[in-house]
Amino acid sequence: MNGGLLVARTLERHGVRFLFTLCGGHISPILVESKRLGLEVVDVRHEATAVFAADAVARLSGVPGVAAVTAGPGATNTITAVKNAQLAQSPLVLLGGATATVLDGRGSLQDIDQLALFRPHVKWLASARRVRDLVPALEEAFRVAASGVPGPVFLECPVDLLYDESVVREWYRTGSDGGSWRRRLQRLYLDLHLRRLFAGADGAGDAAEPPPPAAVREARRRQVARAAALLERAERPVLLVGSQATLEAARVERTAAAVERLGLPTYLSGMARGLLGRRHELHRRHQRRKALKESDLVILAGVPCDFRLDYGRQFGRTTRLVGANRSRRDLRLNRRPDLGILADPGRFLVALAEAVPPNGERWSEWHRVLRSRDEAREREIDSGAAEEGDGVNPLRLFRELD
Repeated sequence: MNGGLLVARTLERHGVRFLFTLCGGHISPILVESKRLGLEVVDVRHEATAVFAADAVARLSGVPGVAAVTAGPGATNTITAVKNAQLAQSPLVLLGGATATVLDGRGSLQDIDQLALFRPHVKWLASARRVRDLVPALEEAFRVAASGVPGPVFLECPVDLLYDESVVREWYRTGSDGGSWRRRLQRLYLDLHLRRLFAGADGAGDAAEPPPPAAVREARRRQVARAAALLERAERPVLLVGSQATLEAARVERTAAAVERLGLPTYLSGMARGLLGRRHELHRRHQRRKALKESDLVILAGVPCDFRLDYGRQFGRTTRLVGANRSRRDLRLNRRPDLGILADPGRFLVALAEAVPPNGERWSEWHRVLRSRDEAREREIDSGAAEEGDGVNPLRLFRELD
């Protein structure tokens, strides 16, 4: 038993299929044991790529993506990708190698303060200090990454926690006798340190069970009823769906069905693009700003009022705003909604669709106006694609690709 195997078993128990990495000595036992258990270990050319790939797997599967990188430059190389996962609210577990516990802060190979580096960019971070701490720390990492507003977490795994005990003892060279009293005292200290390091390691993770699904906050019935009442009175409603509505990959089809049942003109953004398929009659693509300005009710499902909505200024003065978001901060960012619902936006849409009867026909004229604008814009693009000139016409290129 070694720490690398404990980590690999925990990854397997959480349904992880891919481990992205750039191979390094500090983390080799994790990679070796993961491969033995059947996980696909993908070795990339830059640590940022490993984290970007883990982020992509998380968005597509709903299971937190996992990357493992070596200490020092291996960890620092990930920062851009980690920050991207934080802003995208992607559940991601980053495992970082580190120097041996007894050498921490003493100038060993690639020894830097990694926790200080990652603290502003992750939801949670920790450094395991004993072999038996690896499993509970990794369990907590998965829980935090996927719960509430998802995001990246960082777990530092010192190298002497990952290798076989016999190998680590050889590094520490505690078996020789003799020497000065200082040498004997040093060996005594190292021996005590090793005992603490490996105490309880043999049974670590034995009682671990499959993890429960991450808790997801649901909209309250009273809030859903209020949203339904606002929708019943609306004449020009618009639905804007963002990435958060697709965080639960296993429920995306239910979310799409709910959007279809609601029958609202729908704009898709972020990871919600493609939610309704290629040519769905509800999906509007062009002149979103104008539609939001003219609408009397806008439902923001997992969309913050950031620069993409001109910090909340794209809505008309009399537009009623309903927002559903997992993040309290994003829910109120720049413009406070008339009805703010702190809950998963995908589940909110399902609940709202169940609370109102299908009434898309009520908004047939509003649909016609927005559809005609889309068609007019498509004709403009076609006209531009037909223009002749020097070099490649980019509109024609992408029309052909389409």
